[in-house]
Amino acid sequence: MKIGVIGAGRLGICFALLLEKAGYEVLVSDVREDYVNSLNEREINTRESEVENLLKSAKNFRATTDNKEVILECDLIYTLVATPSLPDGSYDVSSVWQVVNDFQECDHPVHGKSLVVGCTTNPGDCEQFQSQLNAFGVDVFYNPEFIAQGTIVRDLQYADMVLVGGPEGDTKSLIEEIYHKIQVTEPKINFMSLTAAEVVKLAINCYLTTKISYANMVGEVLTKSGLESEIDNVLSAIGNDSRIGNKFLKYGYGFGGPCLPRDNRSFAAYAEKLGLEYNLGMTTDNFNNEHSKFLKNYFIEKNTQNLPFAFHYITYKKGTDILTESQQYRLCHDLIGENYKVYVTDYDMIDVEVRDRLEALYGNGLIFGIPNEEVFWIDL
Repeated sequence: MKIGVIGAGRLGICFALLLEKAGYEVLVSDVREDYVNSLNEREINTRESEVENLLKSAKNFRATTDNKEVILECDLIYTLVATPSLPDGSYDVSSVWQVVNDFQECDHPVHGKSLVVGCTTNPGDCEQFQSQLNAFGVDVFYNPEFIAQGTIVRDLQYADMVLVGGPEGDTKSLIEEIYHKIQVTEPKINFMSLTAAEVVKLAINCYLTTKISYANMVGEVLTKSGLESEIDNVLSAIGNDSRIGNKFLKYGYGFGGPCLPRDNRSFAAYAEKLGLEYNLGMTTDNFNNEHSKFLKNYFIEKNTQNLPFAFHYITYKKGTDILTESQQYRLCHDLIGENYKVYVTDYDMIDVEVRDRLEALYGNGLIFGIPNEEVFWIDL
């Protein structure tokens, strides 16, 4: 079976290459012509583990800039295009609509094909995609992934759960077969309606942001109580209760990155749209902002010698190159705003052009390099 992947970004290329490794013929599309040419030459510049090796060894893999070529050549077409956030927290799914339009505008029949939406959407969006494609005989499925930047391939292979929304039938069985082939662990597949699956995607990440915020709240309480040294022990004890668990129950900077904050706000926006007055998503987001202020004041108070501060990294997660919604970077920014000099030592992951822009923005307040003076280390 030939599988198409429209949108070969960080997630799309990882998923596509795992499909190829599992024995499928794969055709991907992307709007970046230079990137497509590089993929066909088996070259890629990425910090995602295993991707370079997977691409070099791929024999049944090809890339194109033409979405319609993917649609016409493949029976099962995944789309993993970007869905950026709108000001109200909901997702802009215009790029998915463009894929739907591509199905409608194909020169040849697309009856019997299936569109699998893998990017995050708003509850109800996939039902609208299905309504538009009913007349063309195309079934729509929702199958988002739960991954973290820097470990995408591994996260796909060892996923805790697989979420699929859509109609019963042969395509459902094909999707299940795919995960049995690409996962190392036995996949736990959860099948439901399109909109229910869209809610689940947001609700899971909203729960994780709530759990992170709860751990940080407990940490703040202990810090204010003079019990700062016992934060880890206390949270470990709480997490040992099987009803709670230790995952995501650590004291730290707060949640960040390109996924959790956006899904949390999107879930909050959807709840608000439904008229729910007591919106946990908004409360969690507000606490995350206040926790950042708490940490700034905490570190300034601890820095009794008024030394420059130093971070090991300011990306949202060690080992990634992503500054999006990074609480570490936010703290760095806030400390510079209080007229402190800040060093960042583990900076190789950040693109040189990004470093240059940041140094220009902050002047002598931000230095990428090893401190040449006594500093106060930011460590959580």
